[in-house]
Amino acid sequence: MSPSAEDAVTDAAEFWETRYLTHRDETGKMWSGRVNATVEREVTGIPPGTALELGSGEGADALWLAAQGWKVTAVDISAAALAVGQAQAEQMRLEDRIDWIRADLATWQPPGVYDLVTSAFFHAPFDFPREAILRRAAAAVAPGGQLLVVGHGPFAPGTVHGHDIDAPPLPTSDEVLAALELPEDWDVETDGFVERVVRRRDGTEVTLTDTVLRVRRGR
Repeated sequence: MSPSAEDAVTDAAEFWETRYLTHRDETGKMWSGRVNATVEREVTGIPPGTALELGSGEGADALWLAAQGWKVTAVDISAAALAVGQAQAEQMRLEDRIDWIRADLATWQPPGVYDLVTSAFFHAPFDFPREAILRRAAAAVAPGGQLLVVGHGPFAPGTVHGHDIDAPPLPTSDEVLAALELPEDWDVETDGFVERVVRRRDGTEVTLTDTVLRVRRGR
């Protein structure tokens, strides 16, 4: 017998909460706290307005967006992750520029429209309605606004980002674009692979490949 939708939500919340609590280092964080280089590359130059980040985690991208002048709504299922971001926002005096929302994106509905909607590395080691969530994200883009979806591309040797190496390949940007089923009034700004260099905690560097899709909604 398959689990109910309520059980699935509980399992997802427990999984992410446990992950963020058990993978912290001596700083109290799971991640570096730096904006993702691909997000920075794609958003730099876009006039700031309102932004929605889906799966914000500990808030590095949301904090960077707020520091660039965006008014950000950051949504994640993990209270532990959001607490890290909120504390950092207070230290940076950005608390008035970010609304932190704990919600399960499988059921959460954006309350309005935004000039920018972002989703970076929106993957999980279990089934969840990713395509439906991203379609709702596209619907939440204001006329003239943009949707940015960044994902993991082919893994470099020795890196799996915590994902099951035997799992099905993660979607390419072309596959994400096809799944969105966008109307004709959307324009593709970026669609493909982008490489970035990441410094590991041991000081070594590795080149990672991201899949990037950035699309603009017509006015």
